[in-house]
Amino acid sequence: MKEGTQPRGLVHLLVNPSNYGERERETKSDPSTFTYGVVIWAVSGLRNPAMKGVFSAPGDYIYFKSQVPLHKIPIGTKQWRYYDFGPKVVPPLICLPGTAGTADVYYKQIMSLSMKGYRVISVDIPRVWNHHEWIQAFEKFLDAIDVHHIHLYGTSLGGFLAQLFAQHRPRRVRSLVLSNSFVETRSFSTAMPWAPIVSWTPSFLLKRYVLTGIRDGPQEPFIADSVDFVVSQVETLSKDDLASRLTLTVDATSVGSLLLSDSFITIMDTNDYCAIPQQLKDQLSERYPGARRAYLKTGGDFPFLSRPDEVNLYLQLHLRRVGVEARPDLVPGVPKGGGDAGSPSERNGGQEDPDDPSKDNKGNSDSPPAGSQLPPAPESSESHSLDDPPLSTAKILHLDHKVMTVLIPSGFLMIQDVVLLIAWEMLAFHSLRLYVGSLYTIWNYSWKFRQAV
Repeated sequence: MKEGTQPRGLVHLLVNPSNYGERERETKSDPSTFTYGVVIWAVSGLRNPAMKGVFSAPGDYIYFKSQVPLHKIPIGTKQWRYYDFGPKVVPPLICLPGTAGTADVYYKQIMSLSMKGYRVISVDIPRVWNHHEWIQAFEKFLDAIDVHHIHLYGTSLGGFLAQLFAQHRPRRVRSLVLSNSFVETRSFSTAMPWAPIVSWTPSFLLKRYVLTGIRDGPQEPFIADSVDFVVSQVETLSKDDLASRLTLTVDATSVGSLLLSDSFITIMDTNDYCAIPQQLKDQLSERYPGARRAYLKTGGDFPFLSRPDEVNLYLQLHLRRVGVEARPDLVPGVPKGGGDAGSPSERNGGQEDPDDPSKDNKGNSDSPPAGSQLPPAPESSESHSLDDPPLSTAKILHLDHKVMTVLIPSGFLMIQDVVLLIAWEMLAFHSLRLYVGSLYTIWNYSWKFRQAV
């Protein structure tokens, strides 16, 4: 997006409610300049009956929701909401969202990695009020779903909670992927002097506080769309959900030493901007000097939504490096060895792993090597049951500098081909009738002309 253009995204209206009239006039003149999502006028403390907020969910998310069931299970006093998808024999990658996220924000990772033979579990952070309660609740959740050894991918607050769990339950955590995260919460506690009364704070103020940290200004379309999606997810969170997450953020503590080797940790950060201060991200890097580095040039606060192909590539390289073997042979509709673009050695003519050539002396990789890029995964998802047909193909359309992935379910192409064949035959039959009719008309007029002569 060029400098000076109007920012897109719902967060602008959320943190600047006084600009609503101006934004409404702009939208009427050019609907593409601003996208209204969920009804958020109440967040500003006012209601405008003229505003009809309708969030237009992405097509791949709608397909994901239609294929992958959402699980809700009570464990003790906690309600767990999660998605679990992929071959059950593969050690799972468990995704933990930030303060503003839900289990739904990782739907692109679930769709892509599960089609390659990995198991992905995405969870909501339950309603817990201190870090000790989080560790106990998460352990009970893992026991309930019969999972012992796990790999954790956490963003922002989710990354901090992943480190705490790895510190106190080292036997269960095999590796970590930390994105835009931190190792201590004291700075957040200092910046939020009203933390002691967070549980009594009205819901609309909590939502506004959570989203104020998201950058408001000119943004790339994909980043703006990711903000819109996250804002829509924030609207689904209750007052207690938001209050508990903010309490976890401001409960002053820090991550202690981990038994996990740095070589089993990947730090994935965006280089453009992020709600997490750079000082805290630097502290994270200093804490794990031997960790692999995965840098995204752009992506904002939610690269898993705005840059899913790059994030999925890094996640796949991480899982390979820590010894997780994908099982594409257990994914219906994917030929054996076809869930991936071949092994690293096959793609590089027997060379070493693709994430090795560009690493530095500490084993850190700045970016995925250009020659070893895995093919972009279709924005799709298989059915939750491995017996159901998965998404088999997708078409990519380029519309106004944006890429739209049109999802076509398995078997649809066969139906489409039949319909096209029938339509072609009907057209050919109709054209034949016109041709025969024309010949008859010409012959009839020729006969009458000859009689007249």
